[in-house]
Amino acid sequence: MKKITIAIDGPASSGKSTVAKIIAKNLGYTYLDTGAMYRSATYLALQNNLTEKDVPAILEQLAQHPISFAKASDGSQLVYVGDRDITAPIRDNQVTNNVSWVAAIPEVREELVAQQRRIAETGAIIMDGRDIGTVVLPQAELKIFLIASVEERAERRFKENQEKGIQTDFETLKKEIADRDYKDSHRKVSPLKAADDAITFDTTGVDIQGVVDFIQEKAQKIIDKG
Repeated sequence: MKKITIAIDGPASSGKSTVAKIIAKNLGYTYLDTGAMYRSATYLALQNNLTEKDVPAILEQLAQHPISFAKASDGSQLVYVGDRDITAPIRDNQVTNNVSWVAAIPEVREELVAQQRRIAETGAIIMDGRDIGTVVLPQAELKIFLIASVEERAERRFKENQEKGIQTDFETLKKEIADRDYKDSHRKVSPLKAADDAITFDTTGVDIQGVVDFIQEKAQKIIDKG
């Protein structure tokens, strides 16, 4: 059976990670959470009081505390920097609100993209982020670009935070997501945009299973052709 590479891109809270994890499990593929990698770099920067002016120091932290993934006993993904489990801390609001400036640093992107490409060389991988189809894996056999309204994405993040016990104001969340969209789509390096050959899918009003079915059907056609 042909092993393909699937790239899923889209703005914050468009459902990329949730959908990618389910499809990876269904197909028996490896899921690589690139967003967690940028969040990990942000976590290291914040822990060491580093700013965008401290690029060499951020790169040094990444070298000293390499990012790795593992599976928990329940099958969920764990994220580590060095031997430190940072799965929960990288989802804090402080990291969320700072990840855009870290992700915009060319040298940080270059380092993490190199790591992502090495992992993807074997195929049978699904990767999600903001520049997977355009920059990281331009040769991916299937490229999907997910979008959804700011209102709906804020609702998703709000429910997610409630379930995790994170107190959040809904209107603040809406503003943060809109601000993140602007930063991500206007940055000079690898801006958020759909690849020319990507399939754009608006997930507003579509449940997770509906999105999974849509992408998996496209993937299966390519796999069967191979």
